[in-house]
Amino acid sequence: MLPSFSPAATAAATPPRPIPGGYGIPVLGPLRDRLDYFWFQGPEEFFRRRAAQHRSTVFRANIPPTFPFFLGVDPRVVAIVDTAAFTALFDNSLVDKRDCLIGPYNPSDSFTGGTRVGVYLDTEEPEHERTKAFAMDLLRHSSRVWAPEFLGGVDVMLAAIESDLAAGKEGGASFVLPLQQCIFRFLCKAVTGADPAAENLVDRFGFYILDVWLGLQLVPTQKIGAIPQPLEELLLHSFPFPSILVKPGYDILYRFIEKHGSEAVAVGVDNHGLTVKDAINNILFVLGFNAFGGFSVFLPFLVLEIGKADAGALRSRLRDEVRSALEETGGEVGFAAVAKGRMPLVRSTVYEVLRTRPPVPLQFGRARQDFVLRSHGGEGFAVAKGEMLCGYQPLAMRDPAVFDRPEEFVADRFVGEEGEKLLSYVYWSNGPETEDPALGNKQCAAKDAVIATACMLVAELFRRYDDFQCQGTSFTKIQKRQPS
Repeated sequence: MLPSFSPAATAAATPPRPIPGGYGIPVLGPLRDRLDYFWFQGPEEFFRRRAAQHRSTVFRANIPPTFPFFLGVDPRVVAIVDTAAFTALFDNSLVDKRDCLIGPYNPSDSFTGGTRVGVYLDTEEPEHERTKAFAMDLLRHSSRVWAPEFLGGVDVMLAAIESDLAAGKEGGASFVLPLQQCIFRFLCKAVTGADPAAENLVDRFGFYILDVWLGLQLVPTQKIGAIPQPLEELLLHSFPFPSILVKPGYDILYRFIEKHGSEAVAVGVDNHGLTVKDAINNILFVLGFNAFGGFSVFLPFLVLEIGKADAGALRSRLRDEVRSALEETGGEVGFAAVAKGRMPLVRSTVYEVLRTRPPVPLQFGRARQDFVLRSHGGEGFAVAKGEMLCGYQPLAMRDPAVFDRPEEFVADRFVGEEGEKLLSYVYWSNGPETEDPALGNKQCAAKDAVIATACMLVAELFRRYDDFQCQGTSFTKIQKRQPS
């Protein structure tokens, strides 16, 4: 069992103290932390053990990638694993978000066609507001078709899964590729207005291209587990991958958006003053990294959590709630059916998955100035200008000072007035769930759309099925809805 920690309680704000922990000697210290992070401990145990060792939810550590071929990357961070100190990462007056989306390591902008896209911009940079407004505009335009395009894709996905199950495939019917195909097609249509069916190459291989494009950027920072150690360290975590490996695929998607997504491109050019090139590259990043990448991680977690063999009681409650709510909408799933208040248990279940399995586990920001980082009870830590803050969400959102039974999955945790108050400590969107994305912050522009989309997926599953089970990344049982 991993060591646990509990934040120290104090009656009032205390004078700041030095941040515990350290970085070790050059080269060897970062290398040791890297091996612990990827090999000997894994990310969660890496943070949990250091918090216990230093008896603090704020401490110093090195974060990968590091030695030998990541030149100019400083792995030293101030790690944060509690809800109180974590909020500093959302304060634009305290932290600079410039070029630190995935940490001290910043992939080359050649992955994005030479454009420094919006997510890498700090709120004080002139282009940030322009690109954030563009992203929010794209979402507004997509709202008319978002639900029907998503549900149409889910219909195709579930038909493929049912067919595989009926064929008796060993191990059940994997939903990973059908789900990714669904996500890719629906996002292309909804966000860009471009139908992948217009180009066979894009329709068949578009999501594979995005998988490779994402992977080459993120692999140096991720524990993969696909190949044994030490090969993973030697081959995947020792050097950055060049964008040339995926450039032909990226160019295919670029030309596809240029040709078939001209209305979305025009929004960026005519309404927000972007060049055609910058508009397309920002569209591809929103589509591929933010939306496709995020959904590809989050939605499988959601399906698997609900589909666990021992979650039969939860599925029964969700089924009853979904069908009761759909009676009020004529049996149709859509934004109206999953609006706030309609399916409180479904919505709470979605939030609980985001609390326990956030799609982006780490958030970063660089201190703009010297300041005092406050943890629970007013405990203070002296942070120096230029230091990189690294918040690890999976522990912060299991903070025992805030959440009862923090290590457990409690589906109805966010139901009711008291439950809804806890949403201010759910940070998956790069901000508290109780706040809204704006031009002047870095919160996910699609925050509300993500929640609604996840709720629609759950609702559609229980509209169709009386029960289902999953194991690994496969459906192993589907019980179709019986006439009442």
